[in-house]
Amino acid sequence: MTLENNTAPPRDPRQDPAFDPVGESKRLLRAIRTATLATLTESGAPFATLTAIATDYDGTPILLLSKLAQHTRNLERDGRCSLLLAQGGRGDPMAHPRLTLVARAARTQSPAARGRFLRRNPKAQLYADFPDFSFWRAEIEAVHLNGGFARAADFGPGPLLTNVDSAEALIAAEEDILQHMNADHADALALYAQKLAGAKPGQWRASGIDPEGLDLVSGDETARVAFPRAVERAEEARRMLVELAQLSRG
Repeated sequence: MTLENNTAPPRDPRQDPAFDPVGESKRLLRAIRTATLATLTESGAPFATLTAIATDYDGTPILLLSKLAQHTRNLERDGRCSLLLAQGGRGDPMAHPRLTLVARAARTQSPAARGRFLRRNPKAQLYADFPDFSFWRAEIEAVHLNGGFARAADFGPGPLLTNVDSAEALIAAEEDILQHMNADHADALALYAQKLAGAKPGQWRASGIDPEGLDLVSGDETARVAFPRAVERAEEARRMLVELAQLSRG
């Protein structure tokens, strides 16, 4: 598949004009916490397993893998891989949206990647420091969205990933923002999840923030609140969160 990195998929006149393949792909990437990981065995055969997933600030998938696992040994030899993020739900499973990412994975020592993964998957705290475990980033090379009947698109990583070039201040303030929201505004987080993301009631907590949205978790449930416009600094994020709270209550 040869795709331009920064080219959005062309509009197919046969598709529903309300279908937004980039927006739907971003939602799936940020909202789903478990993915099928396909790697290559030594013979070149595909090998699929299940893994927990989080995303870096720009949307690059983050994985926590054990060296004892076959998929890790495969990636150590050949970093080429694919990730399938499927929404699932009631009824025909083929009618629900799913996102396929073609990627190349490599280990990372980034403290930020570690923090974002463990906030997204807090149960992984139990084994994240075991000597055989390591964090990986899967750099996206191509994207395929199947959004259901007559809703498909192929494009490069550019439209899917979030531009963080000017977001250093927001990234530096992430921990403070999350702590403040979780400690003082649990009611607002619950409203965001239910009113803006269509999630079930629960004990919602903020697990990550980036220029395009806020990630939420409640037990095994996850939700993504997309911002109507990008933010790059802590003060912009604060104003956005107040605006969303007002919208949720309205």
